[in-house]
Amino acid sequence: MSFPARGFPKSEFESRTRRAQDAMAEQDLSAILLTTEPDIRYFTGFLTRFWESPTRPWYLVLPASGPPIAVIPSIGAALMATTWISDIRTWRAPDLTDDGIGLLADTLVEVAGPAGRIGTPMGHETLARMPLADLKRLEALLSPRVLSDDGWIVKRQRQIKSPAEIDKIEAACRIADRAFARLPEIVRVGVPLADVFRKFQILCLEEGADWVPYLAGGAGQGGYADVISPATETPLASGDILMLDTGLVWDGYFCDFDRNVAVERADAASMAAHAKLIEAVDAAMAIAKPGARACDLFHAMDRIVTGGAGGSDAGRLGHGLGMQLTEVPSLIPADRTELAEGMVLTLEPGIETGDGRIMVHEENIVVTADGARMLSTPCGSDLRVI
Repeated sequence: MSFPARGFPKSEFESRTRRAQDAMAEQDLSAILLTTEPDIRYFTGFLTRFWESPTRPWYLVLPASGPPIAVIPSIGAALMATTWISDIRTWRAPDLTDDGIGLLADTLVEVAGPAGRIGTPMGHETLARMPLADLKRLEALLSPRVLSDDGWIVKRQRQIKSPAEIDKIEAACRIADRAFARLPEIVRVGVPLADVFRKFQILCLEEGADWVPYLAGGAGQGGYADVISPATETPLASGDILMLDTGLVWDGYFCDFDRNVAVERADAASMAAHAKLIEAVDAAMAIAKPGARACDLFHAMDRIVTGGAGGSDAGRLGHGLGMQLTEVPSLIPADRTELAEGMVLTLEPGIETGDGRIMVHEENIVVTADGARMLSTPCGSDLRVI
């Protein structure tokens, strides 16, 4: 498999910045403050696993015009300098007295002026990645300027993926496809589920994943109890339904889909449940076009898996996908987000198989002008037996 080029050209980041600044002008914002890894990476290309450490905060200031300004610990200056960002302001971190807040406040005052409005993401599925005490101190230093909601500027923009972003998500999907194809190498009666999890992550890495931050699943007769528990040492048994759900990363972008297989043999009920899950995915695919709503996809799948009962306690039947494993929108009855060309989504119907057991199936799609296109290789209705 040939992979797309890593990273993005400078023009991609310039375009992202201009679009955000156009929206800022409409909302009369003089600056946007960003604190999370995906938001900062979206506008800069700053890709590092150093975010795993909670010690240091990182900040990006998006002004009303011109390139963003990085306000970051000095340990990140060399890497940030390899991006298109040239205005990089640093402090020696961690600093137990002033961990960058004075420098950040000075930058925001400089950019926003005496009366400018400063936005920051505050809505659903956002967070402020900084100590709460520092956030309060920053607000005091900025007074009389206030931090306000950015009006979903960043979230709304990140929902629509560029062709280059879609290529990276599809590359991640192809890697997972090849790992799933190799399941017979690691799945057999008597192998502990925890060993399957470990070996599947190795398969993903061998096939080209940069890392595998997420792997979930389960196994049991007729299905599994949930889809988020850690793997146990329980050995696989003949007739088990095994599900693996992977969120591997290639060049900073996730795939997120699963596969169900039967170990040695499949009973009729499991085969029928799997076929119904595929039918539900196909129903959502058929209507996943620009102008449809997230809730429409939910109802299309729910009518098949529950008869229109409104879904299960899992809450949603899919979500957005990209730089994060899960992004907006959520495929739930209340989410009326209108689909648009360039949105990447997961379709994830689930079905109860009895005795506290379930089966779940997930695919990754992109919305195009003409409808939806699969990014993961679609799974047939026949349950695979290994």
